Amino acid sequence: MRTSSHRRGDALRRAGLLTLAVGATVALSACAGGAGTGSAAPATSSAPSSTSDTGTRVALSYPGGIVVLDGESLETIGDFSSEEFTRLNSAGDGRHVMVTTSEGFQVLDAGTASEQPELTDLVFPASKPGHVVTHGGKTVLYADGTSDSTIFDTDALLASTDALPAVETVPGVEAHHGVSIMLEDGSFVTTVGNANGRTGIAVTDASGATIAQDATCPGVHGEGTAKDEVVVFGCENGALIYDDGEITKVDAPDQPYGRTGNLFVSETSPLVLGDYKDDRDAEGYLLQRVSLIDTAAKTQSVVDMPAGAEYTFRDLARGPEDRGYILASDGAIHVLDLEKGAFTEAFPVIDAWEGPAEWQDAHPAIKVSGDIAYVTEPAKNAVHAVDLTTGEITATATLDVTPNEMALTR
Repeated sequence: MRTSSHRRGDALRRAGLLTLAVGATVALSACAGGAGTGSAAPATSSAPSSTSDTGTRVALSYPGGIVVLDGESLETIGDFSSEEFTRLNSAGDGRHVMVTTSEGFQVLDAGTASEQPELTDLVFPASKPGHVVTHGGKTVLYADGTSDSTIFDTDALLASTDALPAVETVPGVEAHHGVSIMLEDGSFVTTVGNANGRTGIAVTDASGATIAQDATCPGVHGEGTAKDEVVVFGCENGALIYDDGEITKVDAPDQPYGRTGNLFVSETSPLVLGDYKDDRDAEGYLLQRVSLIDTAAKTQSVVDMPAGAEYTFRDLARGPEDRGYILASDGAIHVLDLEKGAFTEAFPVIDAWEGPAEWQDAHPAIKVSGDIAYVTEPAKNAVHAVDLTTGEITATATLDVTPNEMALTR
C-alpha cells in the first residue's frame, strides 16, 4: 500500500537548510527482522493531543519481543515477537506506540476496552529510526540515517485500521542523530549536523523561509516544549531556547563541558528538567546532578542529587504539580520541586541497583501517566505502579521476561 507525502516548497533548499519536493509518494514497508536502532535516548515529547477509550497501557520491550500491560492491574494483555532490541515511544494519540525496527517505525496498537492489542504490519519507513516527538496535534518521526522528518496528524492513526495516514516529509540535508518538531503555527524546528557531529538548530516558517538558526550547540540532543510553546534543546555546554522567533543560548554552569541531552517538560510550566553530565571522560552511565532550565528567565542551574542517589537517562519524569520525579540507584523515587530547586521527599519502590554496562542494557526506568508512575525492575522481571501523590505502590506484576524499554499510551 502507498500513501501520498505532501512536501513543503523549496524555500528551504534556497536557504541551504533542507531540500523539499512536491507531490512525492512514500512506499510503506512491512515489518522485517534485523538489528534494532542504535540511537541514543529519546527526548521527552509533549502531552497527547487526544485520548481514546484505551485507559493507560504500558508497553515494554524485552529481547525479541514486546508485552503490553493494562495500566491499572498490570495484567499482561498482549505479547508480540519483535526484533532483539527495539525502542518504544508513544505516538501521542492515547492508543498507539511507535516501535523502532530495522525497517522503520512500526505501529503497535495498544487496544481499547473492547479491542485487544496488536503489533500491526503498518511501518513508517525510516533509515535508522530515532526520535518521536508529538506536539500541537502533529507527530514527527526522525530518521537518523537520512535526517528526514516524517510528519502526520497525531489523531490520524485512530481513524486508520489498515493503512498509514497521509504524511509530509521534510528531507534532511546531512544525516545525523537528530530530532525535529512542528509548532502550532506551522514552524519547523530541527537539529543541524552531519556524520562528524551536531552543531545546533534551524527554524523555518510554514512557507519554508528561515526564521532563525544557531550553531553554538555542540552535540545538540533532546527536545522539549515548555509553557507558551517555548522549545528547548540540550547542548554539551548548555542549552538552546527557541521562543517566539528568537534563539537564546544558555550556558551551563560548568564550562567547557556541562551536557544536558534529555529534557523533561510540562506545557504548563516554564521550568525544564534535564539530565546533566559535567565530566566528559566519566565512566558508566550513572549521573549525580540534574539540570534546571528556566525558559522564561533564560537561565540554567544545576541541582545535586541526594547522597547515594544516581540515575540514568531513563530515570527522569515530570508528574503531579509539575514536579520532577527521579528514580535513583538507591531504589527510591526522589521528588524535586523545580521552583525551589530542592528535593522534598522520596518514595522507596525497588531494590538498590547499579548502572548498566551499555546504555541499551536493561536497567530501571520510570514513565508517568497522570498521578501514576510506572517503574521497571529488571533484576526481578517486575513492573510497579506508584501513586505519586502518596508514594503508595498500587500494583506490581512479575513478568516472564526482562523489561527494557517502556512507553505509555497516555
